[in-house]
Amino acid sequence: MDASQKYAACVDALGEYARDAGFDEVVIGLSGGIDSSLVAAMCVDAFGAARVHGVLLPGPYSTDHSVSDAEELAARLGIETFIVSIREPYEAFARALAPACGGALEGLASENTQARCRMVCLMALSNAHGWMLVNTGNKSEAMMGYSTLYGDTAGAFAPLGGLYKTDVYALSRWANEQAEREGRPAPIPQHVLEKPPSAELAPGQEDERSMGIDYPELDAILEAHFEHGMDADAVAAQGFDREQVEAVLHRARSYAFKRALEPPFPQARFYA
Repeated sequence: MDASQKYAACVDALGEYARDAGFDEVVIGLSGGIDSSLVAAMCVDAFGAARVHGVLLPGPYSTDHSVSDAEELAARLGIETFIVSIREPYEAFARALAPACGGALEGLASENTQARCRMVCLMALSNAHGWMLVNTGNKSEAMMGYSTLYGDTAGAFAPLGGLYKTDVYALSRWANEQAEREGRPAPIPQHVLEKPPSAELAPGQEDERSMGIDYPELDAILEAHFEHGMDADAVAAQGFDREQVEAVLHRARSYAFKRALEPPFPQARFYA
């Protein structure tokens, strides 16, 4: 499938799933990152801008550009936005949990608590208004367990759940080019395409550094093994470090329990 076919398959699956579930409006967390930006564009194509509601959820480590990039995206798409800071809810959890956590809420527990605060806010809006929460995760992160259970794994449907991160970038560039061909503003700001991906859950955090591998290499290993059935020897023979291949595949296997709890996603044969 080329980029246009993959994009259309995601939009069609999202719209069909929501209609079958009885929803005609959706809510999405807008982080200013590439995943939520592409999902927002898909939601507009599936439901129309008036039925898409974006929520900015800045926290203690959010950068200024995470807000400004999300606001620029929303303006280009013409969607309604809300800003709901998670700083106070997170600080309340940190105070309440500190004694039981040995004196302070820190490290992974701190990072995941921020992600779960965001989902509490999004689900409250979903319940209050009858909007379906759309998940923004991708397959690369799901395979590596780079997500938070009951946090950013929440949502009724994940339009990017069958796509690796490198395809998220490819489809985002295609969406911008297609909009320009049609005389519309490119939906995804250039800065979103260029900046290093980050969950912004700790000072200076970047996704590729946290995982210990860059997305192009990670996706090539994952696709070779999981989409084309190549074993570790065959993958390494393509020029990848054998220890890195083993580490990636071991980590993917170990996080099957997380993937079992993630939302449904398009079942198109993206990598046949």
